[in-house]
Amino acid sequence: MNFRTKGIARRAGSKLFCLSKGASVLALALILPLSTPAQSGGTNSVSTPPAARSSVTVAARADAARLRQETFDVVWRTVHETHFDPTFGGVDWVKVRVRYAPRVAAAKSEGEFYGLLRQMVGELRLSHFVIYPPGAVDRADANSSAGSGDVGIDLRVIEGQAIVVRVRPQSVAGRNGVIRPGFTISKIDDTPIAPLIEKLAQSGDSSKAKTFYATAAVMRRLNGLPGSTVRLTYIDEQERVQTVTLQRAAHAGEMSPPFGNFPSLPVEFEAKRLKDGIGYIRFNIFLVPLMEQIRAGVREMRDAPGLIFDLRGNPGGFGAMAPGIAGVLTTKEMSLGTMRMRTGHVNFVASPQSAPYTGTVVILIDELSLSTSEIFASGMQEAGRAIVVGERSGGAALPSLFKKLPTGALLQHAIADFKTPQGTDIEGRGTMPDIEVKWNRRALLEGRDAQLDAALEHIIKSKG
Repeated sequence: MNFRTKGIARRAGSKLFCLSKGASVLALALILPLSTPAQSGGTNSVSTPPAARSSVTVAARADAARLRQETFDVVWRTVHETHFDPTFGGVDWVKVRVRYAPRVAAAKSEGEFYGLLRQMVGELRLSHFVIYPPGAVDRADANSSAGSGDVGIDLRVIEGQAIVVRVRPQSVAGRNGVIRPGFTISKIDDTPIAPLIEKLAQSGDSSKAKTFYATAAVMRRLNGLPGSTVRLTYIDEQERVQTVTLQRAAHAGEMSPPFGNFPSLPVEFEAKRLKDGIGYIRFNIFLVPLMEQIRAGVREMRDAPGLIFDLRGNPGGFGAMAPGIAGVLTTKEMSLGTMRMRTGHVNFVASPQSAPYTGTVVILIDELSLSTSEIFASGMQEAGRAIVVGERSGGAALPSLFKKLPTGALLQHAIADFKTPQGTDIEGRGTMPDIEVKWNRRALLEGRDAQLDAALEHIIKSKG
């Protein structure tokens, strides 16, 4: 991996993130305690006089108001000082502050306060400007199974329906064997899914953003605390309405170590051979602990007639990994694109590494392939080193940083834009597949993955 820099320190590359804005859908309304709980007990219990309780309440409110004001100031100032575009894309950022300051000061709850902050950074109409309320991105212990639980189902919103596209074999749903790809999830517990998707479809967001938010909203209801149960109403292959109750389980695999304000996250990786010895590599996020596994997986496939990278649903991660992976797929130096900051830029240059794979490379993407996934796919595509198959990606590719706020919340803010080697903006546009194949419910019900089939077919024909 080689970073060519101008106007900034070379070490900046190690601090940059390219993470999706998916977590912006986590809208957790946190209510600060405005009174002390009454203490109870035997005859020795001591009650707090009303006057004292009133004093504590007033002090807590004053402290909360001060922290909110400080947080508002930090968010606005950080964007003002670090946004890669000094014109803010035509947005008058000073006027934005004037408009939001009184509304923030009058916020009656933490939920309203964070909602206003999200609206404020949303004025920029760019990805990677996100407010995470305290607790929305908890740092789980990398050595424990703490964290949210799931049942092992991956889904997409296809034509307004929540369709199961993958069931992890060793997951709760995989072991149960009832839910299969192609099934439609119509209700989660007592919440019908169709009205939820329809409501998001009527928003003013782009079609890709609507799909992303709808999928995330369904997944948020599907997941929950480990050990809790969830009741799924679904439509099977014979269009029958069925119901199953599953118990959520904590992630049983590897967790990434936390990095600064970046939390510990579940890690998934698989490398295997498909028909005719074609190699297949899939990982769920670009995180540093996976780097050696990815390189090793590529080198183990060195004799494969083709190699497929499955980045569907991969929201990105550490941008510096893109040229590092590309380096084991090329025999000559190549550019994946350029990251431009307000001052200076960073070229994402992939340098050849030992024992690179030289066969046909296909990259699978869909609408939930974001950020570093898009940087890698677009760069490899324009360098002529890979064919991209699937659906146009989400178009959220701005390198960003995380900043801790006075209230304990996190601000994710973009500090650069990104252009492909040919000067194309991925942000808002996405990566365009060379071979477009959409998710197909009928194919899934038949046990087929139409996008993966297209990738295999391309490799087989190329060796014709």
